[in-house]
Amino acid sequence: MTDFLHYAQRGHVVTLTMNAPERRNPLTGNTAVDEFLRAIERIEADDSVRAVILTGAGTAFSSGGSIQEMERQSSGEVTGMEIRRDYRRGIQRLPLALFNLEVPVIAAVNGPAVGAGLDLACMCDIRIASENALFAESFVKLGIIPGDGGAWLLPRIVGLSRAAELTFTARSIDAGKALEWNLVSQVVPAGQLLATANELADAVAANPPEAVRLAKRLLREGMHTRLDTLLELSASFQAMSHQTADHRAAVTAFLQKRMPVSGSN
Repeated sequence: MTDFLHYAQRGHVVTLTMNAPERRNPLTGNTAVDEFLRAIERIEADDSVRAVILTGAGTAFSSGGSIQEMERQSSGEVTGMEIRRDYRRGIQRLPLALFNLEVPVIAAVNGPAVGAGLDLACMCDIRIASENALFAESFVKLGIIPGDGGAWLLPRIVGLSRAAELTFTARSIDAGKALEWNLVSQVVPAGQLLATANELADAVAANPPEAVRLAKRLLREGMHTRLDTLLELSASFQAMSHQTADHRAAVTAFLQKRMPVSGSN
């Protein structure tokens, strides 16, 4: 994973850095999706990982789709059915993989997140932004539509009216407006972005990992599940949680008025 995505681990925290700054970290026309999928598989297989930070190298978070790839798709060289297949076998695997990853993912948006780049940030659980960040759901400006799940993700984050405004106008909003619209939860100076992301990731990683994973699964399922179904799933997850060593240690520590010592640390 050296061509596009840099994988680095510090304790329980993995940082994934999109590393094509000269092209503003595009997600198509390269190996980006395959590298993301391999990284997610690696994270899933490593129980020591408790939080993930995703950011971009250079001045941009991600420019989204490659213009060169769009030119190829519109040139007549490929059929509509081939393009459909390419989407299903390509970038559409990314939202599914990130959605199903139980380890929390923090997007540290360092610069412009455009088109599929904005949608990539929306695939993460938490988004924080530097003051240099810009956000644009820019597909219609190029005569196309969000093909990577953005039309499902964005309204669930900012609401339907604001998602429609971003999608139909293709205008960009700055970090301050993104904070106002709840697209991000924090805006920090550019020089403090990764430090803030690491502090947040450490706070996540300090908690019992199985409880965090199950809590993320409930939040994700709650995005599309009926209340009664979610309550039933919650009861099952809670039954498992009550039997863990981390829960027993936390209860004992609380009764003894001391900090818990997690067996998972």
